[in-house]
Amino acid sequence: MHNTDESYSNYTCSTTDINIDKSNPQWYHYFLCGYKGIVEHLSIPEPHGMNLLIDGTVPKSAGLSSSSALVCCAGLATMYINRSPDITESNMGKKRLAEVCTQCERYIGTEGGGMDQSISFLAEYGTANLIEFNPLKASTVWLPDGVVFVISNSCVEFNKASTSNFNVRVVEGRLASQIIAKNKGLEWRELKKLGDLQKALELTLEEMVQLVHELLHSEPYTKEEVCGILRVTAEELSKTSLSHNTLTVQSFKLHDRATHVYSEAKRVLDFKKICEEKPANTAEQLGMLMNASHTSCRDMYECSCPELDRLVDICVQSGALGSRLTGAGWGGCAVSMVPVNQVEDFLTKVYDAYYSVPPSSVAKPTDKMFTTRSVGGATIYVLP
Repeated sequence: MHNTDESYSNYTCSTTDINIDKSNPQWYHYFLCGYKGIVEHLSIPEPHGMNLLIDGTVPKSAGLSSSSALVCCAGLATMYINRSPDITESNMGKKRLAEVCTQCERYIGTEGGGMDQSISFLAEYGTANLIEFNPLKASTVWLPDGVVFVISNSCVEFNKASTSNFNVRVVEGRLASQIIAKNKGLEWRELKKLGDLQKALELTLEEMVQLVHELLHSEPYTKEEVCGILRVTAEELSKTSLSHNTLTVQSFKLHDRATHVYSEAKRVLDFKKICEEKPANTAEQLGMLMNASHTSCRDMYECSCPELDRLVDICVQSGALGSRLTGAGWGGCAVSMVPVNQVEDFLTKVYDAYYSVPPSSVAKPTDKMFTTRSVGGATIYVLP
């Protein structure tokens, strides 16, 4: 493997000796995740090797899914290079590829939910997608005319595979689900996702938020308290609920995390509904939802950082109808919805307010701010 960015070292390995070091993630490990996952899923006995040149324009560790994009690229390329009559649209179409690549990334220790991988394969030109799971489903959402989405980079890098922050949030959601499930007399060991809990209880998102307020206290839960409620030992809890890099965590903010997840899910559905109904103030309503989303990410999920909060505030003050962090958080980028006729003025104001001083001033110009458009998902191009 070679990277056009010379700051990344080259890498070579045997197809029969794939080693992914969770404790020291490197750029090429993400490609190995996709390669290993496809080979194992398709039970390829003698996978083909590849000579690879990797290039990309997504800023690294910026919350823009560069790692998931590389995993998906690897999965698609590996499937193509090992193609056979046994691989068909029915058993390895885009949806199945997205599901497999979601599992692939867990080789490096990231317990993501599959959103990044799904849109990497299922995206369509000119639209947004509402992604749903179990089963995986993508619904087209037509965005309003007259606005564009601008990405602005806080220049605070965050590698979600190298810290426990991301997985701690996953575990907090899992524990919240399991404690509520036990309270309601459900088989709590089987309910590891807040979405699955909602389906089991057959409640609306608003009712789930209310239930969280009723059953979970706002103060952090200690590990001992969680074990007491679930009636398990610390060792059993590690097996049923924790992940490898959350075993030493002693405190969990279950109320705030669950409140964010259910309220954020409600905002997503509200966003889709507004896009469909197209009221006169569509863009303004969508902007309010984006602002509320960032507030919840900052205060309830606590996945922002001071630099990113400052950038979001600057974006709103500079004319964005709405702005929020995007990606895993703890750094990375903000996405802002801006009237198309105000984009140039917006870019100038944000640049002057945020990027004129270090450390953000040292970033590459193309990594700081750029407008976006929706395009199609991952594709193989075969050169003649």
